[in-house]
This record gives sequence, structure tokens and C-alpha cells, in this order.
Amino acid sequence: MQPLIDHARSFRKQSVDRPEEFARLAEGQSPQVLFITCSDSRVVPALITGARPGELFELRTAGNIVPPHASAQPTGEAATIEYAVEVLGVSDVVVCGHSHCGAVGALVRGDDLTAVPAVRDWLAHAAPRPTGAVEDPTVAEAVQNHVLTQLLRLRSYPCVERRLTDGQLRLHGWFYEVHTGSVLAHDVRSDSFEAL
Repeated sequence: MQPLIDHARSFRKQSVDRPEEFARLAEGQSPQVLFITCSDSRVVPALITGARPGELFELRTAGNIVPPHASAQPTGEAATIEYAVEVLGVSDVVVCGHSHCGAVGALVRGDDLTAVPAVRDWLAHAAPRPTGAVEDPTVAEAVQNHVLTQLLRLRSYPCVERRLTDGQLRLHGWFYEVHTGSVLAHDVRSDSFEAL
């Protein structure tokens, strides 16, 4: 923890050295992209994309799961998606899965999650269970299938559906390889994940 505290202390000095950049952030935000990805500490959206503060609106969930839209019981995830689309007016939404994903791996293997009931219940939102080779430690195929399922789930959100119909929103499926740093994007024409 101490290195993080030390960096936080020195970060303040950096902001003093670049007052115009930080003052601009205080005026508000206008990100172009909602970036939905896993909570996994190895996945750092700004590092992967090179985004600066204010350029990405992030939603991080275990297994980059987009829960079903349910207006009767709003969730923090649904609120984040709605705010990004309706208020901030993002033009793109990226759902980014990653290799070696513990959440998707647990689903593929059918791990017993009774010791972590909140995790078990959250992962139930991933239905249908992602398909892929159980013996693959990267769970690449399963994660890619899972990303496509989450993109379909996003389409069920009324605000997303409306903006897609109006041509004001684009959805993207990405797969980040933790062990190589490569990013693959889903190509609709070939229905496969290809290098960016």
C-alpha cells in the first residue's frame, strides 16, 4: 500500500505543475466511449487505450458482466450505462473481456462457488454459461463468446437500442490478452476476433 500512498502524494505535485490540464477537468466531462470491462487488476483501460483523464467513462464489473435490464430494480451498472448513453452522449461502447479471466473460467469449469455466494449470484447474470475449452488456461474462446453475449445484453437497454437505431451509437467487442498485451476486436463480417 505504501507505494500507492507515495504516488498519491506526488500526484498532487504533478497537478500543480499542469494547472490548465486539471482545471479543464473541473469544467465537466465529455467522454466519447463507455468502456465496460472486468474488475481484474491486470486490466487497466487507460493503459490499454492510452486514454487521458476525461476520455473514458468506465464500468468495471466481475467478469465484465452487463446485467439484464430491469427497470423495476435498477442497478449501479444499469445507471452507469444509462448515464453514459443518455446524459454524456457517448458515441461508442466497448465491452472488453480478457484472457485468464477468473470469473469466466469459474463459469466454464463449473466451479463450486458456495463459499462466495455474492460472487456466485453475480455470475448467474452471465447466463447462458460461456462455452469454450475447459482445459485452456486463457479461456480465450469462452471469454470471446461471453463478450458477444454481453453486447447482446446491452442491446436490451432501451437507451442503447434507441441510439443504435438512430445511428448515434456503435458497440464494440474487444478481447485483451493479459500475457501479450494484444487487443483483438470482434469483426462482424467474419464473426471472429481480429487484431486491432
